[in-house]
Amino acid sequence: MGRYVARRLLQMIPVFIGTTLLIFLMVHVLPGDPIKALWGDKAADPAQVAVLRHKFGLDLPLWQQYTNYMADLFQGKFGETFGGRQVSDLMAESFPVTIRLALVAFVIEVVLGITLGVFAGLKAGKAVDTAVLIFTLLVISVPVFVLGYIFQTVFATELGWVTPSVQDSEDFTQLILPGAVLGSLSLAYVARLTRTTISENVRSDYMRTALAKGLPRRRIVGVHLLRNSLIPVVTFLGTDIGALMGGAIVTEGIFNVQGVGMQLYRAVSQGEGTTTVGIVTVLVIVFLLTSLIVDLLYAVLDPRIRYA
Repeated sequence: MGRYVARRLLQMIPVFIGTTLLIFLMVHVLPGDPIKALWGDKAADPAQVAVLRHKFGLDLPLWQQYTNYMADLFQGKFGETFGGRQVSDLMAESFPVTIRLALVAFVIEVVLGITLGVFAGLKAGKAVDTAVLIFTLLVISVPVFVLGYIFQTVFATELGWVTPSVQDSEDFTQLILPGAVLGSLSLAYVARLTRTTISENVRSDYMRTALAKGLPRRRIVGVHLLRNSLIPVVTFLGTDIGALMGGAIVTEGIFNVQGVGMQLYRAVSQGEGTTTVGIVTVLVIVFLLTSLIVDLLYAVLDPRIRYA
């Protein structure tokens, strides 16, 4: 196991460098000058533009900008915004908010998604299965921003159960509604994936053997069936953690959640390349770490899997 983890960590290095390089190039080769954009519709002062470009290293060759960025990154420095604020301080404020929102969405999609999938898989071809498939199809078909406005109108404006926008991001109860919207699409996929694997494995040989031994149904479903059926679900959930954090732009905008998605949208719209690259770099690290954790969980779910 130790060798496998060390090998995977070493494999992450070129992947990390490649992805950050790609992101850096995409951000810095976009048309337009972000420094001149600071003046808006007014004419920019060439002398001040030159000073700012030198301050932020934008007058250097692109390869040197990336080298300097990576050197600062390994020292824990993510650069400085055009407003003079450290990007690390900005992320220190916004990431905990998005982590809490993603955690709420993740719990909702795991609990409801797996529960619906298990019931549908055990009742394949029956009314329960059909109802779950129709429900998940509807959730997948509705865009997130439409679903967000529907939830906001029904539960906040009409019923008054929650506030239309999040006032305190540290209050988990205020994050339930945006968390449900954020995790809705993933919930549908988890339910359908669980349903498929459950319906396939319920007819397998080890299930017939467990039934022949007279084991309790709860143990057969909870230990034998569910454990073997969760491997593809865990794979999806592992990659979905990073997607929840990076894909919260629309949800955070609808519910006024001051998280990473909101900061990333502002950075892109204002041409803040340093902020954009910094946030996405952290999200890349999250993706890489969650993929490693998912691979390690395979051995927990299936004892036949061993890592050399």
